[in-house]
Amino acid sequence: MIGRLQEMKQLEQMYVSERFEFLVMYGRRRIGKTTILQEFSKKHKTIFFSAQEKNDTLNLRDFSKLLQEHFDGGFIANFANWTDALDYLSKKTQAKRTVLIIDEFPFLAESNPSIKSILQHKIDHDWKERNLFLILCGSSVSFMLNDVMGYKSPLYGRSTGSMEVLPFDYLESAAFFPNYSEEEKLIVYGILGGVPRYLCAFDPKRSLRENMIAEILTEGAFLNDEPQTLLRMELREPAVYNSILEAVANGCNRIMEISNRIHEEKSKCSKYMLTLQTLRLLEKHVPCGEKDGSKKGIYEMTDYFYRFWYRYVFSNKSYYGMLGIEQAADEIMEGINDYMGPVFEDICRQYLIRRAKAGTLSFVPYVIGKWWGNNPVIKAQDDVDLLALDKKREKGIFVECKFRNRPMGMDEYDDLVTATEVFPSVKEKKLIFISKSGFTEAVRRRAGEERAELVEVREMFKKGYS
Repeated sequence: MIGRLQEMKQLEQMYVSERFEFLVMYGRRRIGKTTILQEFSKKHKTIFFSAQEKNDTLNLRDFSKLLQEHFDGGFIANFANWTDALDYLSKKTQAKRTVLIIDEFPFLAESNPSIKSILQHKIDHDWKERNLFLILCGSSVSFMLNDVMGYKSPLYGRSTGSMEVLPFDYLESAAFFPNYSEEEKLIVYGILGGVPRYLCAFDPKRSLRENMIAEILTEGAFLNDEPQTLLRMELREPAVYNSILEAVANGCNRIMEISNRIHEEKSKCSKYMLTLQTLRLLEKHVPCGEKDGSKKGIYEMTDYFYRFWYRYVFSNKSYYGMLGIEQAADEIMEGINDYMGPVFEDICRQYLIRRAKAGTLSFVPYVIGKWWGNNPVIKAQDDVDLLALDKKREKGIFVECKFRNRPMGMDEYDDLVTATEVFPSVKEKKLIFISKSGFTEAVRRRAGEERAELVEVREMFKKGYS
């Protein structure tokens, strides 16, 4: 299994604690929660129950069979109810550690809402004194946050730990394609993001173009309609959500812009976008260093595959049908550098964070991210691809990130220097330039004189990015 070291470490720590533990695990679909639990179950004997979207009687039957086969080696009969089943589990739990995993818990709770109260009663009156490790796992993030861990839930305050399983970062995703060039690894991350199921859909032995054709552009392929499939599973009105996601994927990132683009009321858009944030598909960003309530906030897609799919496949479905998938793939790749700009900035942010953890930056950033706003020096809007500030806002790292097929020139260097003038209170300024295609000789000379740092993609992963 690639990655997930921290998640496995947390599971192991809770396993060896020799006291009652209750972990709530959640994360969007396809993110690899079940894989983590299966890997954990290979090392320890567990009772692994996967709830299904069926009635309570059938789920109880399956659970009864699983429990009896686990403890007694055979199935005798269904338990009359969940209380009896959990009482049986309690009696069988002795000094040896017992691990109960209920995967897709929302399915179970939807068919029997009282299961939360039943579990709460068992925890309070029995399990707290037993050598039991309970794990409830679910793909409905809002359900796990509100109905399991929320204040109004019967289970509120009972968990001893929580775990949100997040997408892989760039470095972990790149490990799926060991034979790809550095540029290809960057692009495949921009297309698939860090969702394990999507990364596994691409064959590392095929070229990037071949994978795109076979797994995304071909009708009936797993990734060809994946975002639509998941939205239908999660939402009742996918049409409006589709429109919002398409708008954001094509550059509309403020509520008013999105509202105008899809011809819906601003208030309605806000409501729908809040749901997309809960699903971990949208995220609101503000300029680095500003408060969360800043009016400059913009919305961006957190899942790169959704961003790619809505920008290309969803927006051009009819056109690609006439053009043909071979030519469609060529057209996408011709403009991929423009698409990759924001992705590359995020990869550079991950790089800077890893360097901070490794102690190879001049300070540990208190805030880090993109900055945009008015620059009084040029009397126009300006931006910094990546800005890192210390807690007192006296030290700053200013980063320019370029994903282009030509070396970075003096114009880009001057642009970053000009942008730093927006921050007169930052006394100690460090410039870093990161380029896919290197730098001109003039930039190299100036960087040497001014002690700016130049980083090329082929060097990035050897300099603290580990």
